[in-house]
Amino acid sequence: MPSKGAMTPTERRAYRLGCLSFERGDDAGALSQFEQLLQTRNGFADVHYRMGVAHDRKDDLASAARSLWRALRINPAYTEAIVALASVYERQGDFERAREITERARASALRSDGGLDATTRGKLANLQANLGDALREAGELREAIEAYRRALDRCPDYHDIRLRLGVALRDVGLPDQSLAELRRVLEGRPDLHEASVQLGLTLYTLGRAGDAIREWSTVMEKDPTREEARMYLRLVQMRKP
Repeated sequence: MPSKGAMTPTERRAYRLGCLSFERGDDAGALSQFEQLLQTRNGFADVHYRMGVAHDRKDDLASAARSLWRALRINPAYTEAIVALASVYERQGDFERAREITERARASALRSDGGLDATTRGKLANLQANLGDALREAGELREAIEAYRRALDRCPDYHDIRLRLGVALRDVGLPDQSLAELRRVLEGRPDLHEASVQLGLTLYTLGRAGDAIREWSTVMEKDPTREEARMYLRLVQMRKP
C-alpha cells in the first residue's frame, strides 16, 4: 500500500539518490531508486516526470509517455511534463496528440496565471516550432507553417523560428511570402547570415538571379567561411549565359 504523511527515512533516501542520479545523467540509477520509492509512495508528480525524462533519454518512448501522464494526473498544470510529453509524441510521429498537448500547456498557463510569463511563452514557442520541424520533415509543409506561425504569435522576436517559416513558405511554393518573412528576420538580425543565404535562394526562385548573386556576395564579404553562399554563387554564375 502506498504510504501517506511524511516520508520515511528509506523513502527520503530513495528520493534523494534518485534525484542525484537523474541530475548526473545516470538514468538507470535514477529509475532504480524511483521505482523503489513508488512501491510505497507514488504521489510525487516530479518523480514521475523525472522517470519520464529518464525513459525518454533511454529511447523507451512508451514508458516515457506512461510516466509523464502519471505526473499530469497528479498535477495537470505541470508545464515541464506537458512539454516533455508533447516531445515524446513528436518523436513517435503522433503530431496530432503533440498539438493537443501543446494547446493544453497554453490553456493551463492561462488558467493558472491569467496570462503567459516570458519563460512559459518561450517554452511553448520552442515546443510549437519543434512540432513544425517534425511536420516539415514528414512532408506536411502547410501544417508546419501553421505551427511556426503559432510559435511566432507567442514570441514574434524568435528570429530562428521565423527563418524556418520563411524556408517552409518557399518550399510550399509561396516565395513572395517567404521573401517577406526572411527580410523581417534580417531587419531584426542583420548578422544572421543563414537568413541572407536563404533570402538569396528565394530571390533566385523568383527569377531574380542578379539580386540573389548580390545577396550571396554580400554574405561572402561579411563571412568568407559561408560555404553554402560560395556554392550557390558558383552554381548560378556557371548557368549564366
